[in-house]
Amino acid sequence: MNFDAPLVPARLIRRYKRFLADVVLDTGETVTAHCANPGSMLGLAPEGARVFLSPARDPKRKLRWSWRLVEIGGALVGIDTGLANVVVAEAVAAGRIPALAGYGDLRREVPYGRNSRIDLLLSDAAAGGPDCLVEVKSVTLSRRPGLAEFPDSVTARGAKHLDELAEAVAGGRRAVLLYLVQRTDATRFAVAADIDPAYDRAYRDARARGVEVLCHACRIDPAGITLDRALPVD
Repeated sequence: MNFDAPLVPARLIRRYKRFLADVVLDTGETVTAHCANPGSMLGLAPEGARVFLSPARDPKRKLRWSWRLVEIGGALVGIDTGLANVVVAEAVAAGRIPALAGYGDLRREVPYGRNSRIDLLLSDAAAGGPDCLVEVKSVTLSRRPGLAEFPDSVTARGAKHLDELAEAVAGGRRAVLLYLVQRTDATRFAVAADIDPAYDRAYRDARARGVEVLCHACRIDPAGITLDRALPVD
């Protein structure tokens, strides 16, 4: 996935109200950028951090900038959670995820479960096999060197999705939970059970009920974000 325009470097002043961030451009101008991340962004928003912004394409948009990347300890981290689905969809379509290869049709944001939407629905009517539901989670938290973790805050919605994926398996469909680690310094992945014990229980229950788990790293630079190697799950 390539960014629409070259990213612009800046320095973070503060993130607030979850979706807003004040930054200073290299020109010295202070601007407010949209922060497309509803999570806590634990460890990703220290004052003075080097960040990278994309300019808005719509001149009528209220906020002219969107925050895309942050540099933490020499690593680049993609903070826009919405881009994870784009990266994974591109990789699946290109056949770069062997575990999800062989499906002829890919649809996004398809209703399922209890008022939910699955990120990717893979199917192949010609082959006659079961559909595959793929839930994508963007992972940005790291509290120990090399270890990426999810979630970074309590997520009742995430636990609900796990139960719905398990129900889909019980109904004869295939269900995959794919953690996309948007960090360049990660070598492995684990669930942050201490942050959300309920999510950890739901995760373990879903795996026991047949939900598959995949984890992939990303290649990240100011030009774009692409799927990289598979990571081991602790």
